[in-house]
Amino acid sequence: MKNTFLIASLVLFTLTGKAQDVQQKTDSLREVVVTSSRIDLPFNENSRTIQIVTAADIQKLGVTNVADALQQVAGIDVRRQGVNGMQADLYIRGGSFDQTLLLIDGIKVDDPQTGHHTLNLALPIEVIERIEIIKGPAARIFGQNAFSGAVNIVTKNAPSNALVTKFQAGSYDQFLAEATASINLDNSSHIVHFGKNFSNGYRENTDFDNKNIFVKSQFNKNKLPINLIASHSERKFGANGFYGIPTATEQYEETQASLVGFSTVIKNGNFTWKPRVYWRRNEDLYLYKRKNPSAYRNLHITNKIAAELNGSYTSTIGITGFGVEFSKYYIVSNNLGNNQREIATLFLEHRFQFLDNKLDVTPGIAASYFSDFDNKLFPGIDVGYKINQDLRVYGNIGYTYRVPTYTDLYYVGPQATGNANLQPEDALAQEVGIRWNSNRFGLSLVGFNRDSNDLIDYVRVNPTDVAFSPQNIQDVNTKGFETQFDYKFKVNTLSQKINLGYTFIEDEIKKTAAVESRYSVNSLKHQLVGSYQMQWFKNFSNSIAYHYLERTSGVSYTVVDLSAAYKLNDMELSIYANNIFNTEYSETSLIPMPKGNMMFGLKYTFR
Repeated sequence: MKNTFLIASLVLFTLTGKAQDVQQKTDSLREVVVTSSRIDLPFNENSRTIQIVTAADIQKLGVTNVADALQQVAGIDVRRQGVNGMQADLYIRGGSFDQTLLLIDGIKVDDPQTGHHTLNLALPIEVIERIEIIKGPAARIFGQNAFSGAVNIVTKNAPSNALVTKFQAGSYDQFLAEATASINLDNSSHIVHFGKNFSNGYRENTDFDNKNIFVKSQFNKNKLPINLIASHSERKFGANGFYGIPTATEQYEETQASLVGFSTVIKNGNFTWKPRVYWRRNEDLYLYKRKNPSAYRNLHITNKIAAELNGSYTSTIGITGFGVEFSKYYIVSNNLGNNQREIATLFLEHRFQFLDNKLDVTPGIAASYFSDFDNKLFPGIDVGYKINQDLRVYGNIGYTYRVPTYTDLYYVGPQATGNANLQPEDALAQEVGIRWNSNRFGLSLVGFNRDSNDLIDYVRVNPTDVAFSPQNIQDVNTKGFETQFDYKFKVNTLSQKINLGYTFIEDEIKKTAAVESRYSVNSLKHQLVGSYQMQWFKNFSNSIAYHYLERTSGVSYTVVDLSAAYKLNDMELSIYANNIFNTEYSETSLIPMPKGNMMFGLKYTFR
């Protein structure tokens, strides 16, 4: 009956379509310049596996947050605990959540406490221009945290004056209210966003209350523009069974994540300089028993202060990219202690071009100083060959590295204990791929391999152990392949888009005494994702999204989502239906995800 109601609602919504054109933003990737490296290159000229999710893609999928949007990307494993991205961990190509780096406009928002906080600063979708996903090791480009890949959220600019208001309500008493103002003045521009989102939860003790504030400003834009980005996110949520403890039904958590950054771009002849300074703060309050804080309570406050100077120089022999960054981390915690860490990194790379610019070779190296671990070099090389304007073959190889988080080292809790003797983990990774990208078609096929040493995973060494403990697993080989197909076409002048992606991953643990893994070594063995973004009326669009997943543990499930939107002038009505076939599944820690649920929305733009 519930399935029938979900589908019938969408069918009824479809039949209301009348005649007015829905404006669609052109999202051709051929002109998109990937901004997450020192050498800015158009998407078609990159010799790495990069996937771009545009604002138009996110809107047509109907999702309400970044975590749900990334669910539809092959090779990305988002393990959610709760709805609406409340708590979610981000994995790329079989790596762990600690091995994935998140950036916002190129700012690295990693947290030294734990990778569980990676998505705390995932921005509201209303301020996102696109998401750049860099798959494979990226330590040579970003430093030590990009062990298995990185995700860069690129924010919108303010082209005109407008105020966008949005309201959504649906299952589990969910309610969302947002306002986004764009202000364009003679010598400055600003985007200001405020959002509030809350729910009573889809099961006991999964209620949440979120608040997001975001500001992006550009000053002195007619001369030397100075860019400001500031974000603050507060989350309060019941954590029933979260963090690998299904029996801990009374857990509760509050987090506050903040970011302030200043940057500019200076062009002088053949030089381009990109200085940047920023501060990132995270506060995490955790209660093992929500109604009895004295039973077990953790309070962690982390700060990261960083300065970077990146640049490039164009000469007759190619483009040289270079950079230096210094970051200092602080943690004050009643459980993990008070600690500090400094990291300084030098970057250097050069892009050579041969054979009438068809062959590109980019060797590079990063050298990092760690105040509490050994220093490290990250050499690597990218090679690509442009067969024609649309077709490219490429390959790359490089070293990658990650130092343990403070949770890995020092945590003491009822279900997990840290290990102060942990060593950093490192790997040598390679990939080979072919990519065909035209205005209508996109097709890629990539094979990858990663040989990891001293991989850190939370394990039980003996069957009788109560607590998990992080250990350096001696050697893990991760290999696999992925393919992505995109096709854009029109039916009676109305735009349609089909996406289809598949990933296969195989882990070989060559030496370990563990009997059970908690996080890392439970990769996606098979992942198939697809969506059809369609229009059947000029003012009406809808989509269907498919997601099949099978893990190395043998667990598998299929989830199907539907969405639709109807636009009339400056007003838009929307509906989003998740898990329409009531699949029973969990993405992590045996936490059941919700069955069929819906969100109804209203958005209005004041101009």
